[in-house]
Amino acid sequence: MPESVSPTAAMRQLHDEHAGALWAFCLHLTGNDRARAEDIAQETLLRAWRHADVLEESRGSVRSWLFTVARNILIDEWRTRRARSEVPVAELPDIEPTEDRTDGMLLSWVVADCLTRLSAEHRAVLLECYYNGRSVAEAAHRLGIPEGTVKSRTHYALRALRLQLEETGVGS
Repeated sequence: MPESVSPTAAMRQLHDEHAGALWAFCLHLTGNDRARAEDIAQETLLRAWRHADVLEESRGSVRSWLFTVARNILIDEWRTRRARSEVPVAELPDIEPTEDRTDGMLLSWVVADCLTRLSAEHRAVLLECYYNGRSVAEAAHRLGIPEGTVKSRTHYALRALRLQLEETGVGS
């Protein structure tokens, strides 16, 4: 958030840009429990308000940060309920697959966000070769460039994507 933007305006902008997606994500996390989803979304936005400095310094996606915070709130809630023995043992296995799908979904959103930051040429070769599963020859034909260009662009595109992922905290 630039200094010229008031904290209230910055939060309004954050809400306008991300609240709908955050709400849908929280609904998914809670198995469509609207009350819990609302609580988690509100707590996530409250933490964003309290930690605006983290969002300013974040090199990654703000939405990814919000989704990670929402997921962590739900996990903390689950752990607290489990510690108080409020969660029946039979309910525990149902939580694990949701967490695994959530991690994959978050990762796919982060990767998609990083792909948008690549040049159009790099993004095109990655989409053709990896997303569409085309061979180098097929990608070259579809893009109208030589096969060697597809190979070199793919190499440099993967390097650029790796750097983007490292900046968001995903890559190693």
